[in-house]
Amino acid sequence: QGNNGRSLSKDEIKERLEEDYNLEISVVSGELKVTAEPKDKFFNWKNALNISFNILVPEKVSTDVNTSGGSISMKNLAGSQNFSTSGGSLTIDRLSGRIKGRTSGGSIHVSNTKDDIDLGTSGGSIDAENCNGTLALSTSGGAIKLNNLGGQIKANTSGGPIRGNNIKGELTAHTSGGGVDLEDLEGSVDASTSGGNMDIEINKVDKYVTVNNSGGNIHVTLPANIGLDLKLRAERIHLQNMQNFNGDKEDHRVEGKINGGGIPVNIRTSGSVTVALN
Repeated sequence: QGNNGRSLSKDEIKERLEEDYNLEISVVSGELKVTAEPKDKFFNWKNALNISFNILVPEKVSTDVNTSGGSISMKNLAGSQNFSTSGGSLTIDRLSGRIKGRTSGGSIHVSNTKDDIDLGTSGGSIDAENCNGTLALSTSGGAIKLNNLGGQIKANTSGGPIRGNNIKGELTAHTSGGGVDLEDLEGSVDASTSGGNMDIEINKVDKYVTVNNSGGNIHVTLPANIGLDLKLRAERIHLQNMQNFNGDKEDHRVEGKINGGGIPVNIRTSGSVTVALN
């Protein structure tokens, strides 16, 4: 269709495609190749076309897709998927295999996807739900929302909050400019922020709990029936339901063992810390 939604006849579109674009659609040795690009990068952009593709393929397929000005959506694929866009969002649903996606100017939504997932954006939010495997999620300018995930998860943002619910496995969550709110966790947690409060609820701890905050308060809830090695540093520290604690308690420092010790719990902030057993 015409650029900016301009209405064009089929003949006008055909003429502009032939004059201004290299358009290739071919299948060679089982590989589908689809390309649309301007013949001359200096041509009159007022006459530009908005070209999009809707491609239907077998489920077991690998892709290499990139666009400089639109969104990418992928569904129901099993294989190696490599895709990028400079100006749109990424929508991924029901993929499996090795998945790598990048966008410079849009949001990312990934759901019902598994195995090896690597997604990043320079200017949008990330929403991940119902995924399992190894997840690497990063954004330079938006919030991250995590829901119902399992495996090894790394979530990083330079400019927004991180929210998570029902996560099982090993979670690393870092933000430079927002709060962290995580609940219903099972596994190991490494979380940090430079500019917001943190509220973390862990129902089952695996190997470690590490929480750091440079500019806010921390509230952590841990299970009461396991052995823990506490090491806390803060402006003020509050301990709740610590019946089986042995160690040193001070206003700014706590070191000791719960239920005889075991899993390391390291928490540090310039604000206050509250650790509660549930």
